[in-house]
Amino acid sequence: MSSDKIPMTLAGHLALEEELRRLKVVDRPAVIEQISIARAHGDLSENAEYSAAREKQGFIEGRIGQIGDFLARAEIIDTANIQSDKVVFGAHVTLVDQEGANITYQIVGETETDLPKGRLSIKAPIARALLGKYVGDEAVVKTPRGETVFEVIKIEYK
Repeated sequence: MSSDKIPMTLAGHLALEEELRRLKVVDRPAVIEQISIARAHGDLSENAEYSAAREKQGFIEGRIGQIGDFLARAEIIDTANIQSDKVVFGAHVTLVDQEGANITYQIVGETETDLPKGRLSIKAPIARALLGKYVGDEAVVKTPRGETVFEVIKIEYK
């Protein structure tokens, strides 16, 4: 595990804390109960329920460790307090592409990335191209299909 700080929004930090709580308080006890019930069925070598429960337990314990690491290295950035007219971490950026389609992304930490919800990792090529840009600036993003140009039309911090 790395010792590098992980930037994340306050909302992203709260979501990780809630996931960790749920894993420890709900999911972990539930899987322990499933293992206990499966164990009572006898021969563990041919017990699919037992194997599935143990696999699930491994996933839960791994995720608990991962989230603990993320939270320990979190650098929380409260985006509501950012006063900037350029694109920085936490910005909600509305872009127009070459075909005239508008899209809005919020630039967030890697642990918060969720493209269907418009949350784009700060390490994504589009985000890297947008950092430091102002309204009216163009960002050129290199993609496997070539270069795509986006124009920044709105920057907000919420």
